[in-house]
Amino acid sequence: MEERKIHILVADDHPMLREGLVTVLGTQPDFEISGEAEDGEQVLVLTRELKPDVILLDLEMPKLDGVAVLRRLQEAGSEPRAIVFTAYDTDERVLGALRAGAKGYLLKGASREEIFDAIRTVHAGGSLLGPDATSRLLEHIERGDENEQPDQLTPRELEVLALVASGRRNEEIARRLFISERTVKFHVSSILGKLGARNRTEAARIAARRGLIEQQ
Repeated sequence: MEERKIHILVADDHPMLREGLVTVLGTQPDFEISGEAEDGEQVLVLTRELKPDVILLDLEMPKLDGVAVLRRLQEAGSEPRAIVFTAYDTDERVLGALRAGAKGYLLKGASREEIFDAIRTVHAGGSLLGPDATSRLLEHIERGDENEQPDQLTPRELEVLALVASGRRNEEIARRLFISERTVKFHVSSILGKLGARNRTEAARIAARRGLIEQQ
């Protein structure tokens, strides 16, 4: 009898990177790509429809970021094993993803063998972090940072939020903060996820109600 394959959903908003992952994963006889998603909302839809065994999930995606996706899946009672695969290696991103239910965390510089091993380990019921992520997580726990509020906005996100609430567009926010427009989009997506807002207007309203920004 043929052994059942591991069905994988690949989620990344970069077409070339996503296609590259699909190609690389396709070299493994025990892997099968169930689908591809280019934004957070697609991940939710395809997870519900395809029921993948493992999700290879980018953190920075349009509409909903990876952490927000993981929280939505938990709320819906659907908890496929997810590996966060991202270029971001900050402490907050590691902890946020794990608190939201991620079973593994790898940086995009990981080798193909590390990715293969991570998928098989997580599918078997284990959890896996890259060595760098493990070190940072342990440092946080030793400092007691595990008691921080998971939805707390970072100082940079508060800066972006204030500008969003004042009606600034992404390109203007990028110029004011000396960051790229893509980074602004990432911050806005993260802010929406943390505040549970559907759009920028609702985010500003929620933030004002919570006292995160001044009333406009």
